[in-house]
Amino acid sequence: MWWHAIWRKPEWKNWPLIVTQIYRLGVLSVVITVMSGFSIGAVLALQGYNQLVRYGSESALGLGVALVLVMEIGPVVSALLFAGRAGSAITAEIGLMKATEQLSSMEMMGVDSLQRIVSPRLWAGFIAMPILALMFSVVGIWGAALVGVEWLGVYEGAFWSGMQDGVTFSDHVLKGIVKSVVFGLVITWVAVFEGYDCQATSEGIASATTRGRCIFVCFGTGTGFFPDPYHV
Repeated sequence: MWWHAIWRKPEWKNWPLIVTQIYRLGVLSVVITVMSGFSIGAVLALQGYNQLVRYGSESALGLGVALVLVMEIGPVVSALLFAGRAGSAITAEIGLMKATEQLSSMEMMGVDSLQRIVSPRLWAGFIAMPILALMFSVVGIWGAALVGVEWLGVYEGAFWSGMQDGVTFSDHVLKGIVKSVVFGLVITWVAVFEGYDCQATSEGIASATTRGRCIFVCFGTGTGFFPDPYHV
């Protein structure tokens, strides 16, 4: 049943629902994603410079920050932010629908709740999460450039050229995109399931929201920061 909700091709009449969910889950998460990405990129540049300058390798600052953001921190941290904001909202919304018997009313009217409620949210998370992760990484790199080049005095040409030479789409960017796609699917899957499975009470909704967030934190930290055997 759940696989049917994911792999079933969206019908044209359901695209307005998907677009609405993309706005709610993705667009409304842009501000917190951008602010966090800029802050983390700036901190990475500051701490990385303090370590690299000891060995006279501060010109590699751009490459190091870009690799860390694109492959690891960007997908994981943006996914954690997405889970905390959008995932919790999905669970609470569906839990409230269950508590107020809206889901039962849909079934009585012959409306497929999987197609109407579950599928748009799953597809919206699948689409929005990679875009948010890319925005996080791009803004983080600009934050690192602001701190490293403008504040700490790293040569601008070395900062950007090292990044351009060392970061490739197939080896680095694509891995981050794949991670963010998986995280987006897992977040929305867990959020929707917890909302459907929760008890139809206020305590049940609160417990399901917290439980869904904790499940993804364990999953995200366990898979996102596990060392890549090809880059150790």
